Amino acid sequence: MSELMESLPRGARTWTCQDCGWIYAEAIGMAADGIPPGTPWDELPASWTCPECGAHKEAFVMVQP
Repeated sequence: MSELMESLPRGARTWTCQDCGWIYAEAIGMAADGIPPGTPWDELPASWTCPECGAHKEAFVMVQP
């Protein structure tokens, strides 16, 4: 996790799944799933789920940059 955080631009927002610890980084997106880099958390569909454990968006918390 720290390696990912260190590689992000300063001030980049990230969101962590409280169920499994998976991280969504807005600066990186999820290109394989059609979510381009720079996609804000709020623009992910309400139906989006954690690719690691299937948790809903409500299970994520923003990690302060």
